[in-house]
Amino acid sequence: MFIIDEIEKNTLKGGAVVEFKTIAEMFLNVTKSHAEAELFTDKVNGEWVGDKGKDIYEMVKNASYGLAALGIKPKDHVAILSTNCRRWAYSDYAIATRGASSVTVYPTLIASQVQYIIAHSDSKLLFAQDAGQMEKVLQIKADCPELISVVYFDESLSFDDEDIISFNELMEKGKAFAATDDAYDFETQARSVSPDDILTLIYTSGTTGSPKGVMLTHNNLVSNIISCNARLGISDKDKFLSFLPLSHSFERLGDYVGTHVGANITYAESMDKVIANLSEVNPTVAMSVPRLYEKMYAGVQAKFAGGSFIKRKIASWAVKTGFEYVDARNAGNISPKLAKKKKRADKLVFSKVQALLGTQFKLFASGGAPLGADIGRFFDAAGITILEGYGLSETSPVITLNPPHDFRFGTVGPTIDGVEVKIADDGEILSRGPHIMKGYYKDEAGTREAINEEGWFHTGDIGIIDDGYLKITDRKKNIIVTAGGKNIAPAPIEGAIIMNKFFEQALVHGDRRKFVSALVVPNYDEVGTWAKEHDIVDMTPESLCENPKVYDMLMGEIEEIMKNFSGYEAVKKIIVLPREFSIEDGTLTPTLKIKKRVVEERYKAKMDALYE
Repeated sequence: MFIIDEIEKNTLKGGAVVEFKTIAEMFLNVTKSHAEAELFTDKVNGEWVGDKGKDIYEMVKNASYGLAALGIKPKDHVAILSTNCRRWAYSDYAIATRGASSVTVYPTLIASQVQYIIAHSDSKLLFAQDAGQMEKVLQIKADCPELISVVYFDESLSFDDEDIISFNELMEKGKAFAATDDAYDFETQARSVSPDDILTLIYTSGTTGSPKGVMLTHNNLVSNIISCNARLGISDKDKFLSFLPLSHSFERLGDYVGTHVGANITYAESMDKVIANLSEVNPTVAMSVPRLYEKMYAGVQAKFAGGSFIKRKIASWAVKTGFEYVDARNAGNISPKLAKKKKRADKLVFSKVQALLGTQFKLFASGGAPLGADIGRFFDAAGITILEGYGLSETSPVITLNPPHDFRFGTVGPTIDGVEVKIADDGEILSRGPHIMKGYYKDEAGTREAINEEGWFHTGDIGIIDDGYLKITDRKKNIIVTAGGKNIAPAPIEGAIIMNKFFEQALVHGDRRKFVSALVVPNYDEVGTWAKEHDIVDMTPESLCENPKVYDMLMGEIEEIMKNFSGYEAVKKIIVLPREFSIEDGTLTPTLKIKKRVVEERYKAKMDALYE
């Protein structure tokens, strides 16, 4: 168990004292200490609506009693199928205070994938958000033998089935149950939950096969919450914008870090509206994967490029000045002249970048995939801090995290408190500590393979430690071994390609092949502009990706990019695709990682033709 030092009592920045050992206890404490504070907010009918701590306590208490009324017992499994919203959180806390375990299901999954998780996890009750999610539920309900009840969030719906009720009806059942002889004391039950009890089953996104149910205990998450905030210093003055799926451990942990000190959690309307919501909500903190920063960076660069000659010169000068300032700050020798130049660069250029995020923004946390060092450097120059960290669902999830005042580009930071990391002989990153999962649900063999007898978890990632800071090289399974026996890490190559304004996505290929190739998705806005300037008439993506002139131009860009890599690493040929990889077409995971196996199988014939 994660041990709390009695002398320090884990007093965090902002004065918050850690006094909880489970998520259930955390919920009770924060809703009492912040009874009048608006803790959770989302948008309803065009207006941002929030709930105070005291009201959230009552809703969760009634929902928790409602679960008992429907036959849910401690240690039972209860699933949540929804995008981020207040009722996602209230369902989570109702499950935790009942002593049951939540099973998180990505709302983007199709019905058959949802059915696999519900059946495999033996979930007895399912929370579902709206008509779209309920359509999936109705398709699979009969094939989930343990599922006895469904609770939906959208109160405008109705179903002719006594086992399907609304969230309001669940709370009413809870109120009625509280008045019966079978009722127990809500707080006594919540505080009886053990730190070693399973808080949640998080199913991995399945880039390499069927999803696995990662069993995380209350202690796993509590240790991560305390250690992360010891580094970040989040307080009840902060406001989070939550938009990554709560089904994923990264956003879940981030929201817990905010909630445990009484910060406000505001849920974005959707991923498509994140940029708009940032300026509306004015958050201080947000969690994201690199894809958002890459798109923001590409958008800013495109805006720079589309300006007049004078504006382009000013933007170029500002970026150069920003980089000089960052380097000087890191070295501790900012001259008065440079400080004055940076102030002018902020006014002319960087203030417009900052305006995208609102007026109070403090930091972004980045995880899920490597962030290009140049992107982190650019945003830092613009006065926007992106702290890159590292971890997996199996590690609750954080292993390392860059400190706000000593972050290093191209690294994922040093380990957080209580966590150990070492590099195995083959370069694989191993980790041990209170953050390591209990195991995979119904998969003892998989658990033994992942965690050795000494408690070291095999991450499957390759990395190095430099002056205490971890650098991720690539996924162990992604390492390409060419026909000539050369080992190649594709991630740095892919990262370099998508930094170019003409490319949106890239997947490097070449395992057991005589040279390296890549599937690329162009930025068709940029390619379209280039095509117009070169008298190309048919501007559809399908036509552009088949156009020899476009191919030659893109290949020329690739060749320029590859000058930074050794000869055997360089991409020699490309396949140009007409549309982006997406969650909907099955080529991206819900956390926006490319499903390498799926993509390579889908385009196998084209890739084989490259090597003929």
